[in-house]
Amino acid sequence: MAGKIRALAAFAMTAVLAAGATACSSTRSDTESSETSSGSKLIGIVMPTKSLERWNNDGAHLEDLLKKAGYTTTLQYADNKVDQQITQLQNMINQNAQILVVASIDGTALGPVLDKAAQQKIKVIAYDRLINATPNVDYYATFDNYQVGKLQGEYIVKQLGLDAGKGPFNLEPFAGSSDDNNAKFFFAGAWDVLKPYLDSKKLVIPSGKKLASDADWKNVSIDGWSSQKSQAEMDNRLNSFYTGGKKVDAVLSPNDSLALGIEQSLESKGYRTGAGWPIITGQDADLANTKNILAGKQSMTVWKDTRALGDQVAKMIDQIVKDQPVETNDTKTYDNGVKVVPAYLLPPVVVTKDDVKSKLVDSGFYTASKLGL
Repeated sequence: MAGKIRALAAFAMTAVLAAGATACSSTRSDTESSETSSGSKLIGIVMPTKSLERWNNDGAHLEDLLKKAGYTTTLQYADNKVDQQITQLQNMINQNAQILVVASIDGTALGPVLDKAAQQKIKVIAYDRLINATPNVDYYATFDNYQVGKLQGEYIVKQLGLDAGKGPFNLEPFAGSSDDNNAKFFFAGAWDVLKPYLDSKKLVIPSGKKLASDADWKNVSIDGWSSQKSQAEMDNRLNSFYTGGKKVDAVLSPNDSLALGIEQSLESKGYRTGAGWPIITGQDADLANTKNILAGKQSMTVWKDTRALGDQVAKMIDQIVKDQPVETNDTKTYDNGVKVVPAYLLPPVVVTKDDVKSKLVDSGFYTASKLGL
């Protein structure tokens, strides 16, 4: 079903772009004229880092879609350095870009450079991460980030049998990078599901992380979504709070990068797959994590088919260029502190060992051979 949905979305995307932008007769480099054959200008794409697999895939897919539709693009990665991302955006503004697509590193740091973009009437689309504290973000395209966390929480509840009254179980919660606006939505979705079981003592947190509500999510955040930092944090918790045979039963990990570090920590402390290996959540269906799911080292991942996100953003770009109404489906949720940003939300999907093939392989996201199937 996921493959069919994505295929239909891709077909629709192709039709819209074909109608809106005449393909160039030859491929142009980013250093050539910023005018395409459809009369549109340069489209700037700024991604946070190449160190995470998903951002490489996102950037390459969106750029490929736009180039095939006849647009000139410049794609930049900022090595998780805010100043570098700001410089990249300034350069694109100097090149007279018509639209900027920005997956921000720090969602509060881009106000001044986006003021300059607004002065040149450059439209801005926030890509998967909301840009905060500025009026100069026009649209936001993402997945339903609250739903991502909700799916993770619901999976833990079901697998532990909490809804059937089982417990108590030991839970260790993690949250994403404190400067990423999405991280609070992921955590809020999970915490709304899990907190009733913490209140009833069916779940306990031996490490003593103080989490009275989802507002405390930064107490368990891992900056930079770093696998190394999540591994070090999990090492510390296991060394300090899991002595005398005490075992962790479940780990709320908001994404695959953190899950990878957590899994490495567990292995180094003597945990083995099978009986006694904790439930571990994730997000993104990264290759290494998908292989870990097949090997029993990770329980699930929430898959956000970023190809569909790229399809939608490319469609929004074409609508802006053609001065058409831009499609959104949420005009209430994403308040950046200055304005509510019109958003388009895509649905996330749970993937477990049982449906890696049906969801990830059959949709073409991975080949069977790449996963060793």
